[in-house]
Amino acid sequence: MEYDNLSVSSGQIFTDEELPIKYDLYSPISGTAKDFPVIIFLHGFKGFKDWGPFPDACEDLARYGFGVLAINFSHNGIGNGRTEYERLDLFEKSTLSKDLDEIGLVINALQTGNIGDSHSNLNTDTIGIVGHSRGGHTAVAAAAEYESIQCLVTWAAVADYLERFSDKAKSDWEKKGFTEIENSRTGQKMKVDRIWWDDTRENADRLIAIRRVKDLVVPCLFIHGREDEAVPYTDSEKLEIECGAKNKELRLISKAGHTFGAAHPFEDEFFPPTFKELVDHTGAWFRQYLK
Repeated sequence: MEYDNLSVSSGQIFTDEELPIKYDLYSPISGTAKDFPVIIFLHGFKGFKDWGPFPDACEDLARYGFGVLAINFSHNGIGNGRTEYERLDLFEKSTLSKDLDEIGLVINALQTGNIGDSHSNLNTDTIGIVGHSRGGHTAVAAAAEYESIQCLVTWAAVADYLERFSDKAKSDWEKKGFTEIENSRTGQKMKVDRIWWDDTRENADRLIAIRRVKDLVVPCLFIHGREDEAVPYTDSEKLEIECGAKNKELRLISKAGHTFGAAHPFEDEFFPPTFKELVDHTGAWFRQYLK
């Protein structure tokens, strides 16, 4: 069954550092007492919940009968607006540990009613998670970390962040304490503090997807574009092979790059074919396994 009427609400909760985790909650309106499982959506590196067609994808997933909670991690760099990097000071201090801890805060807020929607009954004991790129890497760790997460889908996930650090970045961290990357969309130079490198190494057994995926028993779907120019599809192959779940699957989408044909801003009426295939696979997986 698909739901035509949706409620969309926005808000924020706060970390221990009093920094906001902003969210949008997409909820089906059924007019009955039916409970809807919840899907948490995670953006990637240099990403945000309002990137390109992500909001439209969340709406589509909600129409399948799920509450969909899209979040901005507190250190993703987006400021008071929805799409501009106004807090590069926060982006600089981002870590995988902070991201993983914040998913725990979000789950707690859902289960204590601090995140909710008066138009829909959400079953916050039945949670799925989906993440893109770095968000997919973190989603794997979260599915192993938090028992409330009962289903996982990754989009172009990184398998091992320790293997993605370049020699130049490591040299910068040793010599300067930071490295810089350029945002190709905005032209901004974005600093990444050495804390990112230190945190990932020191907490690798908790944070690294290829290590945590072995502990998973929940249904897991790994989706990747065959022509991904940023994260090779072999990362998802490795994750699927090492995954400990009985119900697991790898889907490779032909002619799809890292964003599956999508771009920011997204102003088209319809998804690019490869992005539509991505969303269709995701929705089908959650409908089958997240109940």
